Amino acid sequence: MPPLPTALYHLLLREGRTFQTAVDLLPHLIRLGVTHLYLSPILQATEGSTHGYDVTDPTKIDTSLGGREGFSALAAAAREAGIAIVLDIVPNHTAFNLENPWLLDVLKHGTDSRYARHFDIDWDKGRLLVPMLPSPFDPADFRLEEHAGGRLTNGALSFPLRPGTLPDSGRDDPETIARVHDAQPYRLSFWEMERDSITHRRFFNVTGLIGMRVEDEAVFEDTHALIFDLVRAGEVQGLRVDHVDGLTDPAGYLERLAAALPDTPVWVEKILTGPECLPPDWKTMGTTGYESARALARALTDAPGLEELDHLWRAATGRTGTFEEALETAKIEVIEGDLAAELLQLVDLGRAAIGPGAEAGDAWLREAILALLRHFPRYRTYLTDGTTRDEDRRILDEVLTAAAKDLRSDRVARALVRAMTDPATAEARRFRDRFQQVTGALLAKAHEDTAAFRWNRYLAANEVGSLPDEAVLDAAGFDAFVQRIAPGHVNLTSTHDTKRAEDARMRLVAISHLPRQFHALWQEANQLPGAQDVPANLRWYILQTLLAMWEDGRDDIAPRLTTHLEKAMREAKEITNWTHPRHDAEAGPLAFAAALASRWAEALPEAARALFRRADRLSLAQTALKFAMPGIPYIYQGTEGMQHLLTDPDNRLAPDFAALECSDAPKARLTRALMRLRFDERAFFEQAGARVDSPAPGLLRLIRSGDGPRRLEVTVELDGRDVSGGSLWSEGGVSVDWTA
Repeated sequence: MPPLPTALYHLLLREGRTFQTAVDLLPHLIRLGVTHLYLSPILQATEGSTHGYDVTDPTKIDTSLGGREGFSALAAAAREAGIAIVLDIVPNHTAFNLENPWLLDVLKHGTDSRYARHFDIDWDKGRLLVPMLPSPFDPADFRLEEHAGGRLTNGALSFPLRPGTLPDSGRDDPETIARVHDAQPYRLSFWEMERDSITHRRFFNVTGLIGMRVEDEAVFEDTHALIFDLVRAGEVQGLRVDHVDGLTDPAGYLERLAAALPDTPVWVEKILTGPECLPPDWKTMGTTGYESARALARALTDAPGLEELDHLWRAATGRTGTFEEALETAKIEVIEGDLAAELLQLVDLGRAAIGPGAEAGDAWLREAILALLRHFPRYRTYLTDGTTRDEDRRILDEVLTAAAKDLRSDRVARALVRAMTDPATAEARRFRDRFQQVTGALLAKAHEDTAAFRWNRYLAANEVGSLPDEAVLDAAGFDAFVQRIAPGHVNLTSTHDTKRAEDARMRLVAISHLPRQFHALWQEANQLPGAQDVPANLRWYILQTLLAMWEDGRDDIAPRLTTHLEKAMREAKEITNWTHPRHDAEAGPLAFAAALASRWAEALPEAARALFRRADRLSLAQTALKFAMPGIPYIYQGTEGMQHLLTDPDNRLAPDFAALECSDAPKARLTRALMRLRFDERAFFEQAGARVDSPAPGLLRLIRSGDGPRRLEVTVELDGRDVSGGSLWSEGGVSVDWTA
């Protein structure tokens, strides 16, 4: 295995950024001391894609980025610069649209297509449902064309015809068109049918992304052939696997990947919750590090200040209970709403899994499955035909015990759990596999995309994989976390999927340190016209959001705030939603947010300035700890400098690399200093031990040391004082002392 990276530098391409953009960035990475450039997916994606996770053709590199020729030029330039390339790959799904050539072949040939079993389609349900129409299918809206062997088109969409089904006449006749449509392997339908009638496995609730059966050897080979070629050609040196929990058998997939590429480091996007650890048998370097962002925010949060904030929030909003209770409510709403199709599939699979002898009707099955899903505490278990971990049995036993309290009888729930832990039939195994895939989708949608936009007490704790009820970590707890970090583990603080950029998050952490200043801003905001017409919990969210993103002199604050709040309100699903937005309900909060931003533009309150000053110090503390911790630092594009962006699409804005290159701002200087140290002392950072303590009240210290004289000591202040004495850095409440 090659040497570990000094850091992973994540560059988002697309939206005008190409492989040449990456080539132009290489000198900056060299000066920074970065050894590995990490690229988001580069395979052919849906036209106009802003992210690349909607792959349409896994056999090609996206032409909009420069194609194979452009990538090879980047690879050659990176090799000459001594920089390795890590690619993000998407094995779980491809795009469910008419740009996907494999899907087009399935639409044309049905189960006779070479790719019919590549996609996770339930052919037992009959024709493949295609919910792409703006209204229910009406043959009068369509016509038949001879182009490309026959097409069924309404002008906007054009679908292939099964060979031999294009009639010689009557191509504009609705009755003829209806008969031809009935003869296809697919059934066109109104888009709202996606809620409960789809016949393919999708990514979360995104019907436009269809699951791939990479557990099948032929599918694995076909979808990975180009990736293997790039690695074996020496153009790619590492892989990041997107959404590994979506796969039927993540461990088996990683085994197969390791067998094909034995000397290639692989990291996985895996969300660990609470005390969960990565399965020890997985062939991976580690996760991409959301748990590190969570631990750093918790360690930098002030416990008494958060308690005061909690009191203020509950008094202002009337909210009661815990986040876990809010999450359980959100789970039921999501599984019965956005994931209704998955619930119906589980009922069908569950019925077959426990068999007719169980005498369980659909109502009993639905009730039992809902209870099990509601109490499931993490993304998934990893039961397979060859592996049943004791931990997975324990989790399911605990879930069953909790679920039983919600049920009139736990008989059906017990039968379902038994079918998963000790499957005796193929039907039971299918239910087990599908249940494990659905729990991850449900937690993601209910936690990250629903409850995290409702439980607005302290948004710094509402990150991917976070536990807002456990928002604080003392020195001993942080020490325990640091002790568990393996050398190949990645430590991130920002990425394209975090809810807020790292420095925006520190603005929110700052309100735990200065809750009275935040309360002063709250009281002032409430005096704006129309404020009282906006729900208090939403006002609390808006104030934190503006605080997190504010930058003097930017002229895009208002439109970015509007875009973000539209998303936040629709994700929360309390007054509006994505599929049927209520613009009248959205208008009041958007007007309040615009008025608040305008007020701040006229005269920024001193309380906000105080919070910004504290946040800047916390950002330096976070930076110093991240680069000093065991593991591999992850630098999201532009975060070598201050970045106060929100969730996507905000955090996909292109950085000003020229400004970063010459920046003399504290965070940029600290990043350069620590990255240069990591580059010069690679062996030390891979091997040195680590411990955390609190040498005095309000201080947090991280010490790295090995067998020799080398020693790194990072001390950060948490209560506004200055620390001094660092030989490498002593500024902004952070001291870094390096002994060679």
